[in-house]
Amino acid sequence: MSLPQALQDKLETYLVLLQKWQLKINLISNNTLDNAWQRHFEDSLQLLDVLPEGDLTLMDLGSGAGFPGLVLAIARDDLKVHLVESDQKKCSFLKTVSRETHTNVEVHNCRIEDVSREIKPDIISARALASLLQLFDYCDDWINENPNLQLIFPKGENADQELEALAARWKFDCRTYSSKTSSEAKILVFSDICRL
Repeated sequence: MSLPQALQDKLETYLVLLQKWQLKINLISNNTLDNAWQRHFEDSLQLLDVLPEGDLTLMDLGSGAGFPGLVLAIARDDLKVHLVESDQKKCSFLKTVSRETHTNVEVHNCRIEDVSREIKPDIISARALASLLQLFDYCDDWINENPNLQLIFPKGENADQELEALAARWKFDCRTYSSKTSSEAKILVFSDICRL
């Protein structure tokens, strides 16, 4: 993946911090650490292809080590990014990467249920957090608030079964994109969402 040098430099700083912090706290699965560039950074960067243009607010749920939310914030400085993570140590990591890469994000150290509903996202993302049904339940208030809300969820080999279960409870449009980093994965982009 060819990236502008300034972006490459920031992401390499991020990778070094990830490797250093991983020795002390469990940010990612240890068996993905050696392949972190493709497995986490490129996997997050591919979401740029499906993100709408413009001055938008993105909320990333269960941010963990910052994938994809913090990577997207580094790559798109026009995005206003909110990272939601309940683990205090992971939040410290996110703030450190934000500071070291000069990336403006807002880190919310709380459970998803406790995030201020005053925040009005245009896009909500989540990676490796929960089933689609659970994610839609998490997003219910924001879905009701914003008819133009888009949800962007990378999903693995169970995507089709999760979509089937979701369709029994929700009405939505879903665009599906093949993952560039895993033949078994898809990127799902939801819009026009309402409960049945």
